[in-house]
Amino acid sequence: MLSPIVQALIRAGSSTENFWKRSIQTFWFIGEVTSALWHTLQNPKKARWREILYYMDMCGREAFQIVSLICFLMGLILGFQSAVQMQKFGASIFVADLVGLSILRELGPMMVAIICAGRAGSAFAAEIGTMKVNEEIDAMVTMGINPTKILITPKIIALCLVMPMLTIVGDFFGVIGGMVVGVVQLDLPMQVYLDRSALVLFPSDVIEGLIKCIVFSILIGGVGCLRGIQSNPDAQGVGRAATSAVLSGIFLIVLSDALMTMIFTVWRM
Repeated sequence: MLSPIVQALIRAGSSTENFWKRSIQTFWFIGEVTSALWHTLQNPKKARWREILYYMDMCGREAFQIVSLICFLMGLILGFQSAVQMQKFGASIFVADLVGLSILRELGPMMVAIICAGRAGSAFAAEIGTMKVNEEIDAMVTMGINPTKILITPKIIALCLVMPMLTIVGDFFGVIGGMVVGVVQLDLPMQVYLDRSALVLFPSDVIEGLIKCIVFSILIGGVGCLRGIQSNPDAQGVGRAATSAVLSGIFLIVLSDALMTMIFTVWRM
């Protein structure tokens, strides 16, 4: 029977070894994906467009309804919460400012990214994890096929192409949600609300949200595929990989959004 101190040292050593191995695997993964994406950008004709279109359909068309509904409700909630305060000061028209800027700069891209992390990130991790269980990835390596170019690059490219479109859709429905509150609860004419939104919203606000969503798409696709590669070759490992992909994706989304918000805020000053 080992003493508690020895057992604690063994656990600490095992955890350190696992952390070191995962860190090396993560850096290797980042290098492989960066190299594959750069090669694809240099040779777009060699990209696997059939797979890219398939994942665009899976991540984009199938997410259209839920993105539209959630962003509309988010605009509705923001409108209700801000209308209560704005009415106290006779500044009901500024609801358009708050809802429009919040949706375009922050909530639109973030809500779309969280939805895609739950749908696409977990699906990517489960797909690659299942292939690892069936030893399909080992078979590809044995045949001299690069799994990164075949399995990972199409997923990330598809997300990078789809998420800006979903973000624009989410922005539109979020602004419409705020307008519903302005028209119904605050008795603002629809044209007045739209004119105020057009006055305070600029193309730079849309571009800021699109830049964020592209960064989010790279993080979601990369983390989802990485968790699939790191999964244990069994059914429980695939389930844990899918869960970890969602949690890691949401954490990286929030972290990167905070960093980019600070950068864009300083840049606007």
